[in-house]
Amino acid sequence: MTVTIRQLHPVFFGEVSGVDLRKPLTPQEAADIEAGMDKYAVLLFRNQDITDEQQLAFALNFGERESARGGTVTKKEDYRLTSGLNDVSNLGKDGKPLPRDSRTHLFNLGNCLWHSDSSFRPIPAKFSLLSARVVNPKGGNTEFADMRAAYDALDDDTKAEIEDMICEHSLMYSRGSLGFMDYTDEEKQMFKPVLQRLVRTHPVHRRKSLYLSSHAGAIRGMSVPEARLLLRDLTEHATQREFVHVHKWTLHDLVMWDNRQTMHRVRRYDQSQPRDMRRATVAGTEPTVTQQAAE
Repeated sequence: MTVTIRQLHPVFFGEVSGVDLRKPLTPQEAADIEAGMDKYAVLLFRNQDITDEQQLAFALNFGERESARGGTVTKKEDYRLTSGLNDVSNLGKDGKPLPRDSRTHLFNLGNCLWHSDSSFRPIPAKFSLLSARVVNPKGGNTEFADMRAAYDALDDDTKAEIEDMICEHSLMYSRGSLGFMDYTDEEKQMFKPVLQRLVRTHPVHRRKSLYLSSHAGAIRGMSVPEARLLLRDLTEHATQREFVHVHKWTLHDLVMWDNRQTMHRVRRYDQSQPRDMRRATVAGTEPTVTQQAAE
């Protein structure tokens, strides 16, 4: 079948048809989907009842799998998934919703903040691919913001002001904004801030975009209060309705997004009910700030 993409939002977000993710992609299908990602930044694939292995095989068409190390406070012996996918559920190893006071649950609430996956890593993620295995009956929509359109809408003075700014990103900034402050010395080392450009240029189409995230908590050369005010103002601008698409999940949806061009967040949902979402993450290939290449 031929890959076709229907745009669902005025500035981005496409729905793909003509692809069965249970089967290996042809080189042409992979090329068409990657071109669709470059254009639309987020793609929706409906009715994809896939296994973890099929999801990971699909992701590997677009690059190497990102190592999950350093992105959670959950200890390895408590992981629910062992397939190589990131667990973005509210479930513990026993398959039941996590207790409301568990560290993992409280830490994962940071996913309700606007963010870009893995911006807290020296080399941030390229694509994320999220599969809905159990959909929560109430809430849990995921919102996406097009950071290219948001950049384009800035006035020229602001574009000039932020062009060369370098931000510090850390999971401790995003979680700290929700009051999660309790870390072991090992976690503090693991979550130490990394540097990222505030304005990125896409390697294919060369459009510029804002590179914002709740993980960003400082800007080099600025006081912390000034930096956080600027970051808040930019985030408020970038998440206006005209730049945002709301995705309401249905069972076996797979949504794929480009972390270099978008932000996203999950909305609050009934934590007493199971929500099983599994993410494959395609690793980025280069840092946004070159001096971090050796880290």
